[in-house]
Amino acid sequence: MKNCGISRWEDPDLINRKLKELTDQPIWEVSDDYYENEILKYYDEKCAASKAIFEEAKEYIPGGVQHNLAFNKPFPVCFERASGAYLYDKDGNEYIDFLQAGGPTILGSNYEPVRKAAIGLLETCGPVTGLLHEAELLIAKEINKHMPNVEMFRMLGSGTESVMAAMRIARIATEKKRIIKVGGAYHGWSDQMVYGLKIPGSRGLLESHGIPGKLYSLVDEVRPNDLDMLEEMLKRNQKKGGTAGVILEPVGPESGTRPISREYNLAVRHLCDKYGALLIFDEVVTGFRVALSGAQGYFNVVPDLTVFGKIVAGGYPAAGGVGGKKEYAGLMAAGVATMGKHRAYVGGTLAANPLSALAGYTAIKEIERTNACEVAGRAGDRLTDGLKELIERYGLPFVAYNQGSIVHLECTGAMSFDFSSFSFVKSAAGLLKNQKMMVERKESMERMGAAYMANGIVTLAGSRLYTSLADTDEVIDEALNRFENVFKHVVKTSKCK
Repeated sequence: MKNCGISRWEDPDLINRKLKELTDQPIWEVSDDYYENEILKYYDEKCAASKAIFEEAKEYIPGGVQHNLAFNKPFPVCFERASGAYLYDKDGNEYIDFLQAGGPTILGSNYEPVRKAAIGLLETCGPVTGLLHEAELLIAKEINKHMPNVEMFRMLGSGTESVMAAMRIARIATEKKRIIKVGGAYHGWSDQMVYGLKIPGSRGLLESHGIPGKLYSLVDEVRPNDLDMLEEMLKRNQKKGGTAGVILEPVGPESGTRPISREYNLAVRHLCDKYGALLIFDEVVTGFRVALSGAQGYFNVVPDLTVFGKIVAGGYPAAGGVGGKKEYAGLMAAGVATMGKHRAYVGGTLAANPLSALAGYTAIKEIERTNACEVAGRAGDRLTDGLKELIERYGLPFVAYNQGSIVHLECTGAMSFDFSSFSFVKSAAGLLKNQKMMVERKESMERMGAAYMANGIVTLAGSRLYTSLADTDEVIDEALNRFENVFKHVVKTSKCK
């Protein structure tokens, strides 16, 4: 497939066995001596400006940062410059950027052609008018060119808003109410979707505080990669009025953190057809990253609706949208009056603003021109293979695998827990024990993330890395040298024994 970033699909059963082996033993992490005398010393001596900004920010910002991705141990580093494969902090320190803004900048940070297009628009139109701009049409046509299943596209302000719109469309189109999601998947932070985030079955245990339980009454959760459970849920829902839609991340929950089989998506498509539910692909991360045609192109599966985010604004704000077959995407309202017809009301003053629409259009054109998905995917393969070699060399239980340019490095197994009622100990004592274990592993994961950062590597929470067009062989080789400098200080602890 042209401009596809995935060259291989690893066996999810093998990965899950390795993750089980990882969580069955005590935590392995950088030694106390290295952490206290080298890592913390780096932050104290080399990141003084960042620390000062963070300390003041805590007085004005809840938690001291405006975005969850920004918080890292022992304190957030403040960045002020980005270029290609690198980031530079307030103190002038250089880092290899494997966060890539959480995934959207597959072209590399602050990519020049996109930046120039944005500057040109700012000089003529400004970032927003609230009225029609040609860039809205350009990006919709460009998405349809590469994803023919997206016959119509409505640009919105974020992936969260786009998921909300997709659920409304599904309920109108099918005249059913229930939505099924896959446990552990992230579909934004709207009330209905903060359900089993990151950890399957964690509703009410982790992030869902402040949300009345009744708001989950029409949302169901199934195990990752479990087709039998999905069909049982679809059957059960027939007695409750039916399922409007099944929403999933096509490479697996949490950007593939919980891997799925190569055949899973096609089987879900068949089940949705069988039970009259719409299939909704959340391609917020995978769209224009795993392939120019998205995960739907890679898997050759046609979803009814596709949710976009991040890259459809080329790394600029107001990144989101939903599209699909005309019969479904056309159910979104345009204007105020719907003349008695059932329509999904969607909006947002800054949605599809000229700046974001043009940046997204330019970025997609550049991804095609540069073959960015394939280049970034090769970098992801090289990085993953190098990490596997280092893991073996140092006799570590860590697990590394990738879906093209989405690279996973599990050092503690903090993301491998399953709180689902399907299999977990139900007693209060059992839940508390396992919650404690998960928290300890999460803290260790953050400790490893701090070690990577102090060695000039920016990751997502120390467990996920996104490669980009800017990641040459030399960049990847240098990154592996830095990872080795961390791995050689890893020891087996008595934690979670």
